[in-house]
Amino acid sequence: MRKYYWYFSAFLRKHGLVLLASVVVAIIVFSIGLPFIIQLLDFKPKTYVGVVGYYNLASLPDDIQNQMSSGLTKVAADGSVSPNLSERWMVEDDGKTYRFLIKKNIHWQDGKYFTTDDVNYSFDRVQVIKTANEVVFKLPDPYAPFPMVVSRPLFRVVNEPYLIFFHRQKIIGLGKFQVSDYSEQNGHISQLTISGDKEEFVYRFYFTEEDAINGFKRGEVDVLRDLSNPGDLAKWPTVNVSTLLDKKSVLSIFFNVDQKSVFNSKEIRQALNYALQKPTDESRALGPISPVSWAFSNVGKNYDFDEGRAVERLLSNPPGDQLHFTLTTTPTFSAEADQIKRQWETLGKNAVSACQKSTTIKDKSLCPNMQIQVDIRINNFPDTGDFQVLLIGQELSTDPDQYALWHSGQETNFTNYSNTRIDSLLEKGRQVTDQKQRITIYQDFQQFFSDDAPVIFMRYLNKFEIHRKGK
Repeated sequence: MRKYYWYFSAFLRKHGLVLLASVVVAIIVFSIGLPFIIQLLDFKPKTYVGVVGYYNLASLPDDIQNQMSSGLTKVAADGSVSPNLSERWMVEDDGKTYRFLIKKNIHWQDGKYFTTDDVNYSFDRVQVIKTANEVVFKLPDPYAPFPMVVSRPLFRVVNEPYLIFFHRQKIIGLGKFQVSDYSEQNGHISQLTISGDKEEFVYRFYFTEEDAINGFKRGEVDVLRDLSNPGDLAKWPTVNVSTLLDKKSVLSIFFNVDQKSVFNSKEIRQALNYALQKPTDESRALGPISPVSWAFSNVGKNYDFDEGRAVERLLSNPPGDQLHFTLTTTPTFSAEADQIKRQWETLGKNAVSACQKSTTIKDKSLCPNMQIQVDIRINNFPDTGDFQVLLIGQELSTDPDQYALWHSGQETNFTNYSNTRIDSLLEKGRQVTDQKQRITIYQDFQQFFSDDAPVIFMRYLNKFEIHRKGK
């Protein structure tokens, strides 16, 4: 025995460092190479998709989250809400309590049963009570859109082994696709792979659309979705470009209607609205609620181009100072900003001439104030806290509730718009849970809001999807 011990000791003294280095290298190669080998043996087709924006595991885009998991409810294209992980829900206490009955025999992707304890939504000032079969949310105030809020997919976060010696977070969902791998860079997801029974999606993330298009050109991805502009890829013979008119996204002109602003005048806002030529096809935007929504009603003023009406509205309330203001927009809409500038300045010239000929305006010193001068400011990320007029794309909410954007008491009302009638309708719209009553409320909202014209709705936006041919 001692003899073998001496042999082994001599071997370690002579080759120990080499042996130790070999073991370490083998562990590293095994830990890194095994996932690569598994990938090679996985014959499921992969789709490489470019995504614009910075995200982390807790804030992935909605479409990716919906592939991976489900919420208590689900939302249809028209904004209507139906049960999903819940069997049904009841509304109690005049709209302040929502009681959800949870479905049975639902499993997480790791095989564990889904229970009421796994409903981990976190809301400020909301009391959550859980029993074996129900989850009850007690709200401080009535909130009709609440069933839509709990459509957000649910996840569990666990720690998984990573590269043998390390651990990292993994999210587990209830959907058809689960996270199989991801990479991070500077605290953001740079690549995410989700795997289903028959296919995989590899999402690669880019800061801007330009970065994503360049990534497509380098061959890093084969699909780009929801682009506002396909750029020169539209001319590539090796790609297919699909165009979708997204009636939940609208190009709008917002006025800063602060009390000191000239745009506090409804007549001036209406004049500027009538002065603009708008699309005559289905891309024409019609109001603050999407036309695909169950709450949409075409009851407001459409403000079709009417030069005479524009001049009349401007002369009905002559401005005290010359209309010299700045129109802020992004590079994407710079050409449309130039067109708007020309049409508004033409309105000013026509209004000055009409004022000088008018027999109803006695004080002709007001006529030069009708002159309109528009400066254009281009900014990749416009400051909604510092603008006079803002031309920008807007995502219309799935629910018709517009409280956060237009109620005078909200900090998120960046236009400083204030109208007591609109405030009242917005308050009622989120307090009443009966859909028929809500339709009536939002019909009134659309009618009175369009008359006040704090925003000009121009057109619904096109979204472009690019596919590499053969992929």
